[in-house]
Amino acid sequence: MPDFPVLRRGTAADLPQVLALIQELAVYEKAPDAVTNTLAEMQRDGFGPQPIFGFFVLENAAQQLIGLALFYTAYSTWKGRMLYLEDLVITEAARRGGLGRLLFDAVVAEARATGAHRMKWQVLDWNAPAIGFYQKLGAQIETEWLNGNLDAAQLAAYAVGPAAQAAAANSLPSF
Repeated sequence: MPDFPVLRRGTAADLPQVLALIQELAVYEKAPDAVTNTLAEMQRDGFGPQPIFGFFVLENAAQQLIGLALFYTAYSTWKGRMLYLEDLVITEAARRGGLGRLLFDAVVAEARATGAHRMKWQVLDWNAPAIGFYQKLGAQIETEWLNGNLDAAQLAAYAVGPAAQAAAANSLPSF
């Protein structure tokens, strides 16, 4: 009989519970209506012909997911390959038991195994428990970089010039 919770790499069968954890995080981060991702998109993007993300989960004895760490490979022009931790989520009832550290450790191990030179993530400036957690692990929390973002509507409305459109259409990357 295994000890619980079980830490393991996520599978396509986990996606409904993963999406529920993401929605729980959105509520915690005061953005309950911000999640527009779908199971179909997650299936395609995580388990289709060209997967672009991976994840680890923590599963309890009842086979319910109580934790998630979702990541993807990114690239720094200054440092090269890096791993980006998109979200680290522990259900509220399971917090404060070292499970966040277990997931974070798994992502660090993944970064090392994939040859990443850096690991990055974001934390909201008001999320004192998360900031304290990362600082306790020895992480640097930056304050000088501001995030840029174009949402789906802004991307659709953005006027792309013909040369850029042709270059992008010429050969789609296979990463």
